[in-house]
Amino acid sequence: MLLYYVSIKGNNIMFIIADENSEGLRLDYFLSELYEGISRSKIQTAIKGGKVTVNTVSKKPSYLLKENDKIEFENLAEENNIRIEPENIPLEIIWEDENMAVINKPSGMLTHPTAVETSGTLVNALLYKYKDNLSDINGDFRRGIVHRLDRNTSGLLMIAKNNLAHNYLADLIKNHQILKKYHAILKGSYPIDEDIIEEPIGRHKTQRHKMAVVPDGKPSKTILKVLERFEDATYVELTLITGRTHQIRVHTSFKKYPVYNDTLYGAGCGKVKTEEQVLQSYYIKFAKPFSAQIIELEIKPDEKLSKVLTYLRNRRV
Repeated sequence: MLLYYVSIKGNNIMFIIADENSEGLRLDYFLSELYEGISRSKIQTAIKGGKVTVNTVSKKPSYLLKENDKIEFENLAEENNIRIEPENIPLEIIWEDENMAVINKPSGMLTHPTAVETSGTLVNALLYKYKDNLSDINGDFRRGIVHRLDRNTSGLLMIAKNNLAHNYLADLIKNHQILKKYHAILKGSYPIDEDIIEEPIGRHKTQRHKMAVVPDGKPSKTILKVLERFEDATYVELTLITGRTHQIRVHTSFKKYPVYNDTLYGAGCGKVKTEEQVLQSYYIKFAKPFSAQIIELEIKPDEKLSKVLTYLRNRRV
């Protein structure tokens, strides 16, 4: 299931703001991913019948979405109301003040709900912890969420407690004023100790649920540094200069050294069984909202990363 921003506009009307993750998808495919239990033909009929608009205009089912398109439509599910409930899910809060927090999101947890998965996400946990003290710029499904991590990527994630802080953090992200670093294990022995991967990223031309290096993609830059080498794997630090969807996974796969256990981008299942992709957002540096103070945070390798590192190191002895 792909991740989209969903919000309730009325009893039976919904709208979605298409983000970078959905750019280039067909309109009917986009909605069929959102409603996994409804046939594509039924969705196409709804689109042709004028029950779906993009930026207030009716489109064909084959219309290719652009970032920031507003898709408005009648709820196609049987339930007319989707409510996101607070859930008492433990949160590891690394740092917080009155305006924001930095959470260590575990691997396996969705950052925010979708029309299909409305429980067990970080937003459900945030609503229980902070109640109404969360930004709502991006709607109820993304309360407090300024940026996101893939379901199986763990690590540091910024949360906004109010709309002023949300806009402040969003501007930092837009202007590349937040330093984010990741740890990952790559399949194979990366050939050089330091590398700059600067390749454009866009929607995959045939597999629309994936991203890829494509000539007409958005400029994307990742700095790679080798931390430790093994016979058939490499432990690396990756610094994001841009923040494209799946950027690290796409760039390392393009280089033929995909992230360990990333079955979507070519690594396959490694000998150590873990959830998808051994990838952790372990470091973040930013200016505290409405202050000159610089916040610098770092966390230790999580259970998944530690498990694979221990296995690789033991094999080398």
